[in-house]
Amino acid sequence: MNWDQISHNWNAVSRTIMLTWGKLSEADLAAISGQREALVSAVQQRYALSLSVAETRVDDFARTLKS
Repeated sequence: MNWDQISHNWNAVSRTIMLTWGKLSEADLAAISGQREALVSAVQQRYALSLSVAETRVDDFARTLKS
């Protein structure tokens, strides 16, 4: 799924994100609101990852989603 699709389907995708990254809260997901950079930042902070690792994990996640 590309980021335009993810943003458009944010409510459905956010449930999958919570299953994948359980340290993200509903408030986090509401603030992220389908923005890739915001999700990368949240994953980076909550999981103490480098920026490049967080970007890779978010992009890998996006590729696994079915459109």
